[in-house]
Amino acid sequence: MKATPLSNCERRFLLRAIEERKRLDGRQCYDYRNVRISFGADYGCCIVELGKTRVLAQVSCELVPPKPNRPTEGILFFNLELSPMAAPGFEPGRQSELLVRLNRLIERCLRNSKCIDTESLCVVAGEKVWQIRLDLHVLNHDGNIIDAASIAGIVALCHFRRPDVSVQGEEVTVYAPEERDPVPLSIHHMPICVSFAFFQQGTYLLVDPSEREECVMDGLLVIAMNKHREICTIQSSGGVMLVKDQVLRCSKITAVKVAEITELIQKALENDQKVRKEGGKFGFAESIPNQKITAFKMESAAVDTNNVEEQAEEIITKADPPSEVFAKPILHTPGTAQIGEGIENSWGELEESEREEAAEEEAENEAAAFECQKMETEDTSTMGENKKAEPILLSDSEEEEVVVLEPQVLPKKTRAQTNLKQENTSKKTFNKRRKKKRAAP
Repeated sequence: MKATPLSNCERRFLLRAIEERKRLDGRQCYDYRNVRISFGADYGCCIVELGKTRVLAQVSCELVPPKPNRPTEGILFFNLELSPMAAPGFEPGRQSELLVRLNRLIERCLRNSKCIDTESLCVVAGEKVWQIRLDLHVLNHDGNIIDAASIAGIVALCHFRRPDVSVQGEEVTVYAPEERDPVPLSIHHMPICVSFAFFQQGTYLLVDPSEREECVMDGLLVIAMNKHREICTIQSSGGVMLVKDQVLRCSKITAVKVAEITELIQKALENDQKVRKEGGKFGFAESIPNQKITAFKMESAAVDTNNVEEQAEEIITKADPPSEVFAKPILHTPGTAQIGEGIENSWGELEESEREEAAEEEAENEAAAFECQKMETEDTSTMGENKKAEPILLSDSEEEEVVVLEPQVLPKKTRAQTNLKQENTSKKTFNKRRKKKRAAP
């Protein structure tokens, strides 16, 4: 991972705040961020939020042949993925040093601690066993990925249910969830990781470091422990030399934090199981808090409909009398109109000058139409005369008679002439109206 580099000013600011026992998010040195657990619709799917760091965990299973050296034990497979969706510094398809270190730490925490009974995953010794696969996807990176991933992994394993199996001779039958209830995994304990960041060669200590605090830390100590105060794994990275007292102090803090997180996990599992049995709503969509105004609901209130008429009469009597209503509009100046409640619309009424102009336009249009009809009748009469005068040519041959008729183009010309005349008359009328309006004061 190519972490976003901090400027010297930012580094000095962060180190100065740590020296003064202050953190950017307002926490104390030993405070842990809020942990939120939400389950999906299927068993073995959950999202764990550690502050703004979010990790999605998904557990799946399948029947496979066992390993030759362990024929009666199931197989556990863990995979942690870092994508650019979580942080722009993560490169897809590349095994970075951080990714390799996180995967190894998850395997040591969950597999080497023997928290899962692998012998209970055997179906037929030497032939078929269950392979449990845990996939962890980092959705958002805001520091301390290992703690969020360890919590998400153990929660998903506790929440997962594998199909029930029956063996009759050499035949193995896998039952669907509708036929038989799925079987939970046999989990002995819950190992949880707690991270500690050291600054200035171990002088200052912070629990659950954020992303910016990880950029300026000198060393990191991760302790995996269960609620019985049994240390499952411990790992120190960085160039900080720690003394025995510092490790003991970190282990005591880890015991307190692990007990609180384990209790939170158990309550979350119990609540989810209770909701599923009651048939309530569950899943990621139901776990999203409603943070919009439109999502809030008002409680229905009963409406009293008794004595409605009496209350209406009282309101009417107490109300102010209506204002004076004018039956006819008052026109203060020509060209204006008055509209409102109780008044007729006067926009359609024309003034005297407008009426005169409209009458003149109608008369002019009638005269123009009369002239056009007269011209059309004259054109048609001339066309008839031409037709009468045209000769019909007949051939002298006896075999066939040919009649030659020439096409007449005169009607098109007359129509074009009538259109031009109509346009001229309309232009004349329009010019007359403009002159009258200009002459008017």
